[in-house]
Amino acid sequence: MSLSLDKLIEKIKKHPHYSEIGMIACHLGVVRGNSRDGQSVKKLSVQIDYKKLKEIVTNVKKMPGIVEMVVEVREGVFTVGETLMAIAVAGDIREHVFPALEKTVNLIKSEAITKTEQYY
Repeated sequence: MSLSLDKLIEKIKKHPHYSEIGMIACHLGVVRGNSRDGQSVKKLSVQIDYKKLKEIVTNVKKMPGIVEMVVEVREGVFTVGETLMAIAVAGDIREHVFPALEKTVNLIKSEAITKTEQYY
């Protein structure tokens, strides 16, 4: 499965309230070549808590000004440079959309996925 921001945006454009959208902010997460502590990463294993992921999306969609959000996360073992997560958040104005995107990314990474790095 490949992740594409274009696919996510096309889904948003089909939303019945698309005319209320003034901004779409996106996040595309990829496997880094180095860990936060500087080690060279060979592979990254990702496990997803789908129930928690759905809960996060449902709750963030309730934030003021948010019209739609589409999230796709891949599960499995990935190499450096591969795409892991794509998020598109659509809403009325940037003051609503940017915080919703940031909150979504942070909550997914802290509560809905487990990552294990393999090093060289």
